[in-house]
Amino acid sequence: MASLKDAVNLTTQLNELTQQLHSELTEGDVDFEKMVKLSDEISEHADSLAAAFTRVNEALQEPLEAAANGSGSSGSRSSSSRETASAGNKSSGGD
Repeated sequence: MASLKDAVNLTTQLNELTQQLHSELTEGDVDFEKMVKLSDEISEHADSLAAAFTRVNEALQEPLEAAANGSGSSGSRSSSSRETASAGNKSSGGD
C-alpha cells in the first residue's frame, strides 16, 4: 500500500524534474525534445502521486465507512441506504 513516505519521494522527484525543466527553459539551449521528455516524466510522476494519495485516502476511509455503516450514523452512505430502502418499500406495493 502507498504511504505518505511514497508521496514524499514522488514530490521530491517531481521537484527535481520541474527544476530541470525550468533550467532548460531559462538557461538551456531550448531543446524541445528534452523539454518534451521532461514534461512527460513530470506528468507520469504527477499521475503516480495522485494515485498514491487516492490509495491512502481509500485506506483511511474504509474503517470510517465500515463504522458508519455498522452504527447507522448519518452520512452520504446512510442516506443512500435509506433511499434504497424507501424505493424497496414503494416497489413492494406500499401496503
